[in-house]
Amino acid sequence: MPVLIESDCINCDMCVPECPNEAIAMGPEHYVVDVEKCTECEGFYDEPACIPVCPIECMVLVPN
Repeated sequence: MPVLIESDCINCDMCVPECPNEAIAMGPEHYVVDVEKCTECEGFYDEPACIPVCPIECMVLVPN
């Protein structure tokens, strides 16, 4: 799983428009990343675009 949104997510919507693969969607309680769609922005950006825009730093890159 390349990017993980932790449970302290405040559902601010900042990450959603940053994802070129539309891999981020609302889960039962907070946003979640669809691991089948997430490519860590490979082919679009040098690094995942969602992580730096998170105001509470609840998105983490998980090593494969």
